[in-house]
Amino acid sequence: MLAKSLSLPEVLLITPQVHLDTRGYFFESFRQQQLQQLIGADIQFVQENESRSGFGVLRGLHYQRPPQAQAKLVRVVEGEVLDVVVDIRHGSPRFGQSVQTLLTAENKQQLFIPPGFAHGVLVLSAHATIIYKVDNYYSAADDAGLAYDDTNLGICWPLAARQLILSAKDQQQPNLAQLNSGFSW
Repeated sequence: MLAKSLSLPEVLLITPQVHLDTRGYFFESFRQQQLQQLIGADIQFVQENESRSGFGVLRGLHYQRPPQAQAKLVRVVEGEVLDVVVDIRHGSPRFGQSVQTLLTAENKQQLFIPPGFAHGVLVLSAHATIIYKVDNYYSAADDAGLAYDDTNLGICWPLAARQLILSAKDQQQPNLAQLNSGFSW
């Protein structure tokens, strides 16, 4: 596995070593020891989630508040998504900045997202299946989000607003300026 820091340096794009032959391919999608070396931290994943969505579905921008904040390891096993990550750590020099990455079943890349970042995906293919590991259990009481269309974030979504399919919850998330700064990551 190779890891590359993105414009938000704590967010890593991980590319596996894929072995191809006449039968198909093989790669290690997760290896705890190697991941810990790449990210420089002792991460223990406790839950794995899977979602499948159709074209135009936008899930996010989501995060969990401390003390249930989560690190994530995200990959796409079917289709193609635009993955978007936003730094929501008050006091960070990159607070409010975002990074976008194309994750596909074909490129087999993964994204490591530490706590303190909001995360969202937009499905660009007919369907996409996403699998992600988290290092803390889901907590409804700590579930939170950020408005996908907050103009202060400067996110350039590749689909028109009329093409986006969002949950009722994601249509009513607060803007960056409304986020609570009373906790630390």
